[in-house]
Amino acid sequence: MAAMRRRLLAGLVALEAAALGGVLLLYRAMDSSRDFRYTMQKRFPSILEVYYKSNEWAGIHGIKENDQMAWLSNKN
Repeated sequence: MAAMRRRLLAGLVALEAAALGGVLLLYRAMDSSRDFRYTMQKRFPSILEVYYKSNEWAGIHGIKENDQMAWLSNKN
């Protein structure tokens, strides 16, 4: 029974590590590409809002406004 618990715990830790890695890769992709953020805006706007909020909490302001201005100017 103890071995089964250990395997289950190791699996959960591995799953959490994979999830954290995926989130970090997603954040990095959004942070480096306005085009990717535009794609995220169209497909998953709530995830993009989390990106904007996390940057605001970190003290980085104006990304959302700059993106919106750039997207509007590209439409015109």
